[in-house]
Amino acid sequence: MDTAIEVTDLVVKRGKRVVLDGFSCVIPRGSVTGLLGPSGSGKTTLMRAIVGVQVVESGGVTVLGHPAGSTPLRRKIGYLTQAPSVYADLTVRENTRYFASLYRLKAAVADEAIAAVGLTGAAGQLVADLSGGQRSRASLACAIVGRPEVLVLDEPTVGQDPVLRDELWDHFRRLAADGTTVLVSSHVMDEANRCDRLLLIREGALIADDTPAGVKHAAGADDLDQAFLQLIKRQAVAA
Repeated sequence: MDTAIEVTDLVVKRGKRVVLDGFSCVIPRGSVTGLLGPSGSGKTTLMRAIVGVQVVESGGVTVLGHPAGSTPLRRKIGYLTQAPSVYADLTVRENTRYFASLYRLKAAVADEAIAAVGLTGAAGQLVADLSGGQRSRASLACAIVGRPEVLVLDEPTVGQDPVLRDELWDHFRRLAADGTTVLVSSHVMDEANRCDRLLLIREGALIADDTPAGVKHAAGADDLDQAFLQLIKRQAVAA
């Protein structure tokens, strides 16, 4: 399978603290890759570097054959941040149609994105009047409306009920089946089993890069929670 994202010896510092320390990974096209780890492990920093909005100390990131953040990628990457990134004084429909217009797409495409995130019933509501979970979904609709080749999602299911989480993951799987490369960060291990591959990160270092079954096998554990704990213990001993 062709490579969509390649990260090579990436170093990112924040002040004197090293957030990512020689981080390297390869993400295949048309896959759902889960980026998992505790808060502060470097997940968001890595995603920002892939999108091209993170200042890096050294190393490199290539996306779809281009340097991260370069002009050819602007219409090919969708990015959902943890904080909602939509206009509070516009409705869900107005927000999504605005972002669709940037790609010269018709209103019907925006309406499809709204339906995909389960907000059809709230399409006419101002974003300011939505719940936190609904705002996150409105941001997701704007991120997917351009039908990006690479979709980077930072904690997309936080605050969503179990039924909607399941529907969103089904949508991520459908996007990947159609050729989109989906990178999803989470700290919820039960979502990891839905991914094709997992990148487990802790304190800026990659401690596992494998399928969910491969991660469990390597750790000698029956579930991913225990596998992650075992891998962390091994890392601590090795250090």
